[in-house]
Amino acid sequence: MLAKRFFDLFWTVPGLIILSPIFLVVAVWIKIDSPGPVFFRQVRVGRFEKPFLIYKFRTMVTDAERKGLPLTTGKDPRITRAGEFLRRTKIDELPQLINVVKGEMSLVGPRPEVPKYVACYPEEAKSKIFSLRPGITDYAAIEFRNENVLLEASEEPEQSYIQTILPKKIALYLRYYEERNIMLDFFLILKTIF
Repeated sequence: MLAKRFFDLFWTVPGLIILSPIFLVVAVWIKIDSPGPVFFRQVRVGRFEKPFLIYKFRTMVTDAERKGLPLTTGKDPRITRAGEFLRRTKIDELPQLINVVKGEMSLVGPRPEVPKYVACYPEEAKSKIFSLRPGITDYAAIEFRNENVLLEASEEPEQSYIQTILPKKIALYLRYYEERNIMLDFFLILKTIF
């Protein structure tokens, strides 16, 4: 765990410095594109099932959570023009580097979920998944990078997520739990970039 934390900080702190001009440009674009804050913060479930606020660049209209499901589909009307690009390129995820520096997340680990969907996790899986810090990327993040497109094809997106996608994600989280090591983290980061 200590080596993993060192690995995270070794890449994250310089990464935030190098990416700061991009953060600035994106922040200005979001403010010009639609009214509201630059960052979107949402409660997610972290290590030891402790809730924390995840940071993302805002890609939807203000109060989007009150206007629909916690899930988004490909043509969700709540997504802003800037948000469409930020989501497609995954730039909206970059502020999670702040969560990594704060120790709430790791660069690689099971993706943090909202409490509503964590309630659907099998009990036997929880002890393993939540013994790890959640990550920005992992097997599931790569496998389901176009999740919103998959959900768009469903008449009941939330049910499709709970019954079809979530069990596959949990299986991938458990795979990461069993295989985890620093070299695997490095490989998954490279795969995510590509």
